[in-house]
Amino acid sequence: MTSTALTVQQTARPTGFPTPGHFRFAESPVPEPAPGTALVENLYWSVDPYHREMMDGDFELNAPLEGRSLGRIIATRDPVALPEGEIVFHRQGWRTHAVVRPEEVRRLPRYEGVPLSAHLSLLGGTGLTAYVGLTRIARLREGEDLFVSAAAGGVGTATGRFARLLGAGRLIGSAGTAEKVRYLTRQVGYDAAFDYHDGPVADLLTKAAPTGIDVFVDNVGGEHLGAAIGALRERGRVVRVGTVGQYNTPGATPVVFDHADVVEKSLRMEGFLVRDHRDVQEELYEFAVPHLLSGALALDETVVDGFERIVEAFLLMLRGGNTGKILVRRSSNP
Repeated sequence: MTSTALTVQQTARPTGFPTPGHFRFAESPVPEPAPGTALVENLYWSVDPYHREMMDGDFELNAPLEGRSLGRIIATRDPVALPEGEIVFHRQGWRTHAVVRPEEVRRLPRYEGVPLSAHLSLLGGTGLTAYVGLTRIARLREGEDLFVSAAAGGVGTATGRFARLLGAGRLIGSAGTAEKVRYLTRQVGYDAAFDYHDGPVADLLTKAAPTGIDVFVDNVGGEHLGAAIGALRERGRVVRVGTVGQYNTPGATPVVFDHADVVEKSLRMEGFLVRDHRDVQEELYEFAVPHLLSGALALDETVVDGFERIVEAFLLMLRGGNTGKILVRRSSNP
């Protein structure tokens, strides 16, 4: 076991896009677990769009950051609740080692043939967000047409794959490059997709879905949201997941749409936080694991090797450099 632990700390509040200069790596001795706790060596880390929001005030400066992580217990002072060798999920990411209490971790079920990384992508918060958005918020019905913004990201790819398995009709997605558009239609199962740089989103959406849509899963906000409200059919639903298009542009123009549409078409818009739906986790396993094992469901992941590259991975994600869920892996074979 190494004798040195690394943590990532935020050193300043960004305006617009963060840079490597907003972070630093801090070295310290590997911590010793106290009675009732265990020491976890982290194996995988998740970097997520919501971390950008937290940089504006929720993350304490010059202190270890919060994030989802998977790790192995390597020393324990509670062998019953926290046995050595167990793989656990916890939220003390952005560091190589963490001391955890039993209530701070979730012991992961073992599924032969399912990669460990899935517990941070399709089986983790990313997949749970997509599944809750479709089944609890949108209440997707078989045959309904769906539009997803940032469709090539972690939540977007999971939403597309889950919607297809749930019996959705046409799937339309937006992405930021022609390569991602091709990935959505050739790999994920979207019927149509467009690069939102190619023109006004409303025009691109009308071309992709000339007869309209029933559900919009929104990871972006802004122009996408306004366009989707115009394209929604009667009793359409908007599922608000995030506003990644505005995280780094605090002076962005407010969303413009015809407010009368909301009333005249009886539309519903609802946002949610996945942390309020943790009771759905077992249902997600029951739904997704058989499809993963059969090959009907695939993982969309961009994996960056090496904890020292975690800031690089985070900034890459903010600029749209990933396809699917972006993860950082301790080594090529943790």
